Amino acid sequence: QVQLVESGGGLVQPGGSLRLSCAASGLTFGNYVMAWFRQAPGKEREFIGCAWRSGTTYYTNFLKGRFTISRDNAKNTVYLQTNTLRPEDTAVYYCAAGPMHAKYDYWGQGTQVTVSS
Repeated sequence: QVQLVESGGGLVQPGGSLRLSCAASGLTFGNYVMAWFRQAPGKEREFIGCAWRSGTTYYTNFLKGRFTISRDNAKNTVYLQTNTLRPEDTAVYYCAAGPMHAKYDYWGQGTQVTVSS
């Protein structure tokens, strides 16, 4: 049974940072592209970026530079470092796994990030 478990969300002030983690189990981690998405209230889920086994990453343009994805294949974990957070970054953040980019078969339950003073 595949499980993706996100952690690290919470309440942070504008300008702050958070490091989200996603621990995977039940799959051969190195065979999967790992991605991060987010969904704000009343909005559609949007793609943030993804990382291949090699460590190569790809990001959506509007977040590139503030958010960084990395993965530790030995720990079956993918990370999302979020910097210079803004109130509009408030959302539930999800990780996903798939055999290729844009084909994500497995999803975590999400972790809430709230940016507010």
